[in-house]
Amino acid sequence: MTELSAPQIGPILQRQRKARGLTLQQLAAVSGVSKSMLSQIERGEANPTFAVLWSLTRGLQIEISALLQGSESSPGGSAIEIVPPEHTPEIRSADGSCQLRILSPPSLAGTVEWYDVEIAGHGRLDSAAHAPGAVEHFTVLSGQFVIASGSSRYPVKAGETARYPVDVPHSICNELDQPARGLMVLLYQKVRQERGST
Repeated sequence: MTELSAPQIGPILQRQRKARGLTLQQLAAVSGVSKSMLSQIERGEANPTFAVLWSLTRGLQIEISALLQGSESSPGGSAIEIVPPEHTPEIRSADGSCQLRILSPPSLAGTVEWYDVEIAGHGRLDSAAHAPGAVEHFTVLSGQFVIASGSSRYPVKAGETARYPVDVPHSICNELDQPARGLMVLLYQKVRQERGST
């Protein structure tokens, strides 16, 4: 769950860099990301990991949402925002077996996040512990998964929803031969506390 594939990141990165009057060499110096990698990202020839994106946002002194914001506002100031499929950021596992499409807006990162998850046959998505109190809600849309959270492990079938703590190491595994798909919602403790106080 490390690689980000978003066609608009290259042009956005270039605009943010030029707006600050930075050369590739200067941004490399302040971000710790090599000049050659920066050049490849800007040309759309490399997909940055979240670690690289984090380094770039620290170097540019911007929020990560500024790089992930791939969509444009609707014409005429409409209250309805449409995000085309090609502008929806994707995360892929290192082996390519897991694909997560980020459906939630960047402004909600760290509060509530939701993803369209597809895992190839016999693929597995392993995740480290999230922030204390974080909980995931995973609805199986097709196929079947095995959800593990800490020492607990349970199969979940199409139409079922699993809710489980993710402030411990956790995983989602497709033990079947065919690809399987689900909707994941990640809810952080801060939001849960606010809801509980209303």
